[in-house]
Amino acid sequence: MVLNNRINAFVELGNFIRQFKSTGYEKVNAVPLTDVFFDQMKQKITLAVHHNGWFTQDNVLFSLKEWSNALTKENLNQWISPYSLKEPQPKTIGVIMAGNIPLVGFHDFLSVLISGHKILVKQSSDDNQLLSCLASYLISIEPGFKEYITFTTEKFDHFDAIIATGSDNTSRYFEYYFGKVPHIIRKNRNSVAVLTGNETSEQLNALGEDIFRYYGLGCRNVSKLLVPEGYNFDTFFKAIYTYNSIIDSAKYANNYDYNKAVYLMSNYKLFENGFLMLKEDQSYASPIATVFYENYRSEADLKEKLETDKERIQCIVAHNFLSETVDFGQTQSPKLSDYADGIDIIEFLTKID
Repeated sequence: MVLNNRINAFVELGNFIRQFKSTGYEKVNAVPLTDVFFDQMKQKITLAVHHNGWFTQDNVLFSLKEWSNALTKENLNQWISPYSLKEPQPKTIGVIMAGNIPLVGFHDFLSVLISGHKILVKQSSDDNQLLSCLASYLISIEPGFKEYITFTTEKFDHFDAIIATGSDNTSRYFEYYFGKVPHIIRKNRNSVAVLTGNETSEQLNALGEDIFRYYGLGCRNVSKLLVPEGYNFDTFFKAIYTYNSIIDSAKYANNYDYNKAVYLMSNYKLFENGFLMLKEDQSYASPIATVFYENYRSEADLKEKLETDKERIQCIVAHNFLSETVDFGQTQSPKLSDYADGIDIIEFLTKID
């Protein structure tokens, strides 16, 4: 199966996904095989929502929208153009996926297949509804993929390399079991926002998307604010108030109430507005309904801190600060070349012997 066929298959997958919008599902008869898969995908979206209480329909459809935007011929060609993707002798790549947000493992799925390798997928039980349907559609569009895609719930065997995503704890087990083969093993990372006090209300409102999308469960969600000493949070709270309906989620509200009680019993100083708490803390991984903050004295000190802690940070949201930053509101819309943990998966896959 040549590269161009693989690209075209994913482009058609993007067209198929594009039918499932937050404004309503719109069946497009011109999309190949939509009569076969449209109702099946509707059912899978519903099942994903019922299966995982954090996977609201809005969040599932947001994830699908972002992937439909990414899967265009222009984006795919631009992404892979820097690489020498010769037709390889296919290797089997085991991929262990997380389940914190909808389709969180899709980029690994795409990367392995677009590079010409076979994929052995082990999904998280928290996110095991959507990808199998998309894979079936992909195989129907390009039957050559049938021998390249395998899902399993069993212990991995017969693989040539591993891509595994988990926590700091599970990463130790991954290292133990898979350390002797080529591997990418991801640990906990979180994202931060750098504020100066000069942000517009529009930028701060957009920051709310980086904080609240997927209830803050993704590694690209902002879980910490880095602010100058004496920063006034009133403007920030006013700008993000449009996200107040998040407290209507019972799971989110329960976490808010529980964490607030813990903080108050511990006499921690808090800023809060009824649906988000800000707690001063040097850590990066904040609980649900909480964002940590930390003061900085100077831009030089801040840059030194970010460099020191770079292995703990997924992405940095800022305006006109450093070169490797993300605009406000854009953390959940990464480009195909925005690799998790900064590890170039395609480069990794092209070098497997």
